[in-house]
Amino acid sequence: MACLLLVSACSSDPEPVYQDSPEPQAVATEYDASLEPSAAVLSLVPEAATTLEVTDFDQLRLVLGFGSLDGTSSPADLAKFWRGAPRTATLTLGLLRPFDERLRGDFGIGQDDVAWEASYAGGATGWVLKFHDTASMAALQRAVRAGVGPLRGAVVDADRHLVTSAEPPAVDGSWGAVDGMLSLVGREAISTYVERSCLAFDTVFGDGMEDQLADAPASALRALDELDAYSVALGAELATVQLGPKRSDAFDRIRLAEVMPPTVPDFGVVMSRGVADPSTGRLGYVLTDPVGAAELTRARLLPFAVCRGGF
Repeated sequence: MACLLLVSACSSDPEPVYQDSPEPQAVATEYDASLEPSAAVLSLVPEAATTLEVTDFDQLRLVLGFGSLDGTSSPADLAKFWRGAPRTATLTLGLLRPFDERLRGDFGIGQDDVAWEASYAGGATGWVLKFHDTASMAALQRAVRAGVGPLRGAVVDADRHLVTSAEPPAVDGSWGAVDGMLSLVGREAISTYVERSCLAFDTVFGDGMEDQLADAPASALRALDELDAYSVALGAELATVQLGPKRSDAFDRIRLAEVMPPTVPDFGVVMSRGVADPSTGRLGYVLTDPVGAAELTRARLLPFAVCRGGF
């Protein structure tokens, strides 16, 4: 740790390559099913929540070669899909999956009819399920009344094919109304994780590690810009991180994984060949280990999201 240094960007740095991203909007005034799931869900997430996880099962089906898969597909195709799903960067295998046998047998509907799902936590905790337009919402309402698994007490929006753990918040009390949140989401991805804060150094690198830093890396941490929120979009081969626009510390943040203690699994091995774009605040990585990337993201072991040093 004696010689840890962060290196500033230079002309030899490679040109960044990212997944396509949409034009940023200020706020989401209402639910819009035409948006990517990570953007569409914002108006359904209470403002008090601090973290959001979104898994796009339709995108996952496309990635695994089962684009038209749903609850009516053959058992062989369904089984093959579910064998492949755990080897991807998905953040969940489905809220309803543990109850699928009963849901399918008693109500003719289940996890394979879910287009995408989201869960949020922090000051408010809950979830959102978006079903295919062909799914029977009457069957879902019966499952809710029967109290099957997590559906007990849920709210069904038959018109929009949504099921939520509780009544959705008013739009002005949702993440959709928080300025800047839309700029962090909306990218095509298997899974997206969003957090409305930075990560404590010791959370990422281990208890007591910040106190052991030498003067040079400690100064580098103090020189970082503040970070209020970030997102990680995990695809089949690439990960795109969004820190918000105009990040003068983008290159410094991407290099933290190189100069700080390793995470478990090792961030630099799981998400490699990092590039940065300070003007947009985007970081890009190659997903060397998609499963490990999802694990690091869920565990919040993400060096680029560390808080500015304050000691």
